Amino acid sequence: MTEEAPTAGRRDVSRDDTVELRIPASGAYLSILRTATAGLAARLDFTLDEIDDLRIAVDEASALLLGDAAPGADLTCLYTLLPDMLSIRVSTITAGGRLPRQHTFAWTVLTALAGEVETETGSDGLVAIVLRKRRGGER
Repeated sequence: MTEEAPTAGRRDVSRDDTVELRIPASGAYLSILRTATAGLAARLDFTLDEIDDLRIAVDEASALLLGDAAPGADLTCLYTLLPDMLSIRVSTITAGGRLPRQHTFAWTVLTALAGEVETETGSDGLVAIVLRKRRGGER
């Protein structure tokens, strides 16, 4: 029995990798998150359509949070790479600590693109949106 040579750039699926990016809570920096999202999804062998879906989903999640971000706050994006899934937690400190409204067109787009979406709040005004997308559209 012969083993296949590892594909160049393919990740070791024997452990979970975590990447954290922290940027100013400003729309001017969202291209950094979109680029990182695409690169990490490609590392997990997501299809081009899935990569585009994730880029747009991260952009939508960020836009939902930026509207209420506290002055001077950072936007943090925590990526967890799993063998068949990418989990992305986008968070910021908000002025009101309120969750984004979930009965909006933007929320509908977000949930359609990401697969699984959850929200979290903290006592310090932290609000987070967690996206989980499985490779191949599996749930």
